Amino acid sequence: MGEQPIYTTRAHVFQIDPTTKKNWVPASKQAVTVSYFYDSARHSYRIISVDGTKVIINSTITPNMNFTKTSQKFGQWADSRANTVFGLGFASEQQLSKFAEKFLEVKEAAKLAREKSQDKMETSSDQSQESGRDTPSGNQASSINGTDDEKISHSGPETAALKEENDLLKSAVEESKKCESELQALRESSTRLQEALQEAESSAESWKTQATRSLEENNQLRSKISELEVQCKELNVERERNAQLKVRIQELEADLQDKQQELENLRKQAEIIPQLMAECESINGKLQAAELSSSGLRERVELLQGEAQHRQQQQNSLKTELKLLMEQLDGKIDELHEVRQGISKLGIDN
Repeated sequence: MGEQPIYTTRAHVFQIDPTTKKNWVPASKQAVTVSYFYDSARHSYRIISVDGTKVIINSTITPNMNFTKTSQKFGQWADSRANTVFGLGFASEQQLSKFAEKFLEVKEAAKLAREKSQDKMETSSDQSQESGRDTPSGNQASSINGTDDEKISHSGPETAALKEENDLLKSAVEESKKCESELQALRESSTRLQEALQEAESSAESWKTQATRSLEENNQLRSKISELEVQCKELNVERERNAQLKVRIQELEADLQDKQQELENLRKQAEIIPQLMAECESINGKLQAAELSSSGLRERVELLQGEAQHRQQQQNSLKTELKLLMEQLDGKIDELHEVRQGISKLGIDN
């Protein structure tokens, strides 16, 4: 079946700084999946986390490992094989507690698997030793009680079994040597891990102090943010007022432009005013001259009117005289007519 995931969560992954072994170095830019895997063939457990294509956690869990909570949302464990300390930052305290409980379960399961493997190795070694002790006595008995053919017939399968048991013993010895070397390495790594844990605890304490400081700073920042929000509201009111003032200023600027245009027109008209004044003065002089001439003309008109009246009176008198003369002429003509008639009569008579 291979490895199968048995538990998965999400967290921010950190590693201890290898130089200082005090500060945490982020291994992921954001929260990534962290999973427990179980290998049924090897009976082993691993914690694996992958960020994209990069494996940032590949830690095989052993019974000597311990997962410690350094804060409400942060936990860590030391891996001697990787020679580092891993840290996980969770989004909530519940996720951290579930991960810690799973770590304990997996640790106990790994411990039981190791004990079972050790028991199997011990039983196999005991059986091989007992078979090694029993084989010579059997051979002696066969040599005493049986014939040479019986010896050959009995010794064939027994030697094959002994070879197999010897092979098993050799492999068990090699595995025991490997286990001893691994135990020695684990002891050395445990000492290193203890030192790293002590340093991690000190760093955790410093981190706690930093966290308290950061909390105080956060509280101060929150108060500042509330003050800034009030100031922002005031700024919004002032911005609205400024917008209204800008509109008013634009209107006033438009009025000023209109007034400036009127002033320009008035200035142009003021430049024309002296010419108009000169023209007015010339017109006034002409009017005065015309008034003088009109007064002279009035006097002449009055004189002419008097002369006309006088002449009219003379004409009237002349008319009356002419009428009288006409009447006299008419009388004289009548007399002449009568004289002509008398002369003609006298001529006819003559």
